[in-house]
Amino acid sequence: MAQASRFWDRHAKGYAKRPVADQTAYEKKLKVTQDYLRPDMDVLELACGTGTTALLHAPFVKHILAIDISDGMLEIARAKAEAGNVKNVNFERSSIDDFEANDATYDAVIAHSILHLLDDKRPILEKIHRMLKPGGVFVSSTVCLSGTLRLLKPVLLLGRYFGLLPLVRFFTSEELSNELMEAGFRIDHQWQPEKGKAVFIVATKA
Repeated sequence: MAQASRFWDRHAKGYAKRPVADQTAYEKKLKVTQDYLRPDMDVLELACGTGTTALLHAPFVKHILAIDISDGMLEIARAKAEAGNVKNVNFERSSIDDFEANDATYDAVIAHSILHLLDDKRPILEKIHRMLKPGGVFVSSTVCLSGTLRLLKPVLLLGRYFGLLPLVRFFTSEELSNELMEAGFRIDHQWQPEKGKAVFIVATKA
């Protein structure tokens, strides 16, 4: 966690300044997610970064707890919330591995751009399933690199070794879908804007 935290702390300000790579796709993902949200919902966002997604979803739910390992990211997120006078989002520092909640606590869990950065996503998917209420939804957007950018793997491994890049795992969208179903989810919605782009999935706790 410490190495990853330092990496994202170093890049927090630059990350916050970068425009969304595909604004049209991002807005579609927001809209699809918001179709599942209700005013009485308690939501958890994992690896919230600078808080943009949590703050955009805030008007549609009761409360959002958004966690991240980077103090730098969270500092920016809290400043955004204060500037926007958003009162129903709390930002807390925690890794996904360390975060714990009672079973059936949340109506929805959101995890964008993080599953491919986990050392082992299977126990995390099982944890998310436990934390969700029956019928709760898990919303994720994940870059599935296996089969598309395999030539990058040696570069990513070398960057990871020298602390210049985060850990990156390679798997296909089919492998991700299968792991979600093995964890007890039903895939309700799956969409990829184009080959090489992140795969957006809404899965329900069956």
